[in-house]
Amino acid sequence: MTAAQGWSVMAHRELAEAALFAATEIDLWPYRDRTVALLKRYARASVEVGRLPSMLGREFFRARVTSYSMASFEDIVIFVHDVETALLRLDKFHQRLIAMTVLEEYNLSEAARLLPCPLRTVEREVPEALDALSSIFLEGGLLREMVS
Repeated sequence: MTAAQGWSVMAHRELAEAALFAATEIDLWPYRDRTVALLKRYARASVEVGRLPSMLGREFFRARVTSYSMASFEDIVIFVHDVETALLRLDKFHQRLIAMTVLEEYNLSEAARLLPCPLRTVEREVPEALDALSSIFLEGGLLREMVS
């Protein structure tokens, strides 16, 4: 086998792997903003229901209580429960990252200092945690799949 043939075999194999990945996985990065918005809505709704978000326990966090349209109090309670259930499916580190960076609104360097872990780890893991949560939200119907 010549070098040119070796490169073409490797390129073909990489294209086949990329096609397989594209056919089985969806890109979750476009859902990150919608997931963050849903989490902020969850934080407000859980305060309106009279409880702190389950991931925060009794800790204080910065939140605004505003009203938004939901049909009834029962809808809010169901929404809060559904989001809590989805959050519990994440591993503890991802739960803590989402709690600190989204719900408590710490910046990444503050979160890294408080966890304690390297800033680079937080920078890498926050998008991973949001993608994992987006996937759970898509499975549970809290997010709708975007049409290409």
